[in-house]
Amino acid sequence: MNVLLSGASGLIGTAATSLLGSQGHRVVRLVRGGGAVAPSSAHAGEAVVRWDPASGAVDAAALEGLDAVVHLAGEDIASGRWTADKKARIRQSRAEGTGRLARALAACRQRPAVLACASAVGYYGDRGDEPLTEDSASGSGFLAEVCRAWEAATRPAADAGIRVVNLRFGMVLSAAGGALARMLGPFRLGMGGPIGSGRQYVSWIDVDDAAATILHSLATPGLRGPVNAVSPEPVTQSEFASALGRVLGRPTVLSVPAFGVRLMFGELADELLLASQRVIPLRLPASGFAYRHPALEPALRHALGR
Repeated sequence: MNVLLSGASGLIGTAATSLLGSQGHRVVRLVRGGGAVAPSSAHAGEAVVRWDPASGAVDAAALEGLDAVVHLAGEDIASGRWTADKKARIRQSRAEGTGRLARALAACRQRPAVLACASAVGYYGDRGDEPLTEDSASGSGFLAEVCRAWEAATRPAADAGIRVVNLRFGMVLSAAGGALARMLGPFRLGMGGPIGSGRQYVSWIDVDDAAATILHSLATPGLRGPVNAVSPEPVTQSEFASALGRVLGRPTVLSVPAFGVRLMFGELADELLLASQRVIPLRLPASGFAYRHPALEPALRHALGR
């Protein structure tokens, strides 16, 4: 397949680019910047198409004849406190950028067959120990609002007959970046432990499985709409901390009180670090997806080479 992929330099995008290439697919990177390349370059040599997600400016001809599009780009939600400006960038980069891309694809004469677009388990909000499937209602809070708008922004593509898959990713496990990489320093020093009560659920997925869900979404015609891209075995924060401590051979007796996390991170703490989402994937297994790393401790050992 000829696959257009945004966010190719990100954690999931890097893994997805490698996997797609290893399977013989050709990845054309959608990157920020002016001067969109001509369609002949995009499809036959220069594997880059440039666009401006703020305005939606892109060489429309370069989007013609693609087999699939994977859209992962968006403002990093975990880098620093959520100021009003930061929240606006998070919302705009997802909802508005996705909407502009979806409309551009819908306007193509030769549209791609499928658009796989990232979303997140933040869609469900803070739900305690309630099991959450793809049919569960959205929750409350800023991230839930963003995810609803993010998924709704793909509607122009779906209305134009493009099969749309909204991949609701959980915490992606990789030593190369993301939440796990940020945890490693304190845990290696023996200063790691549960955050807050430790009873909140963490829904996670190994980075290789995350990339595989993308390839599976592109290759499975019956898969569409929301898909929980998480392991089938969510764990509590305490269980996560204990497993990471065992893998690193370090104690996990220290905990970070909720008030301390709120002082450091503000609103981000309640929505990302203290929220509980016990997300269960139903549509991936039902469509034949096979996890390489469904259980946490083996997944951590794989991610950390332990």
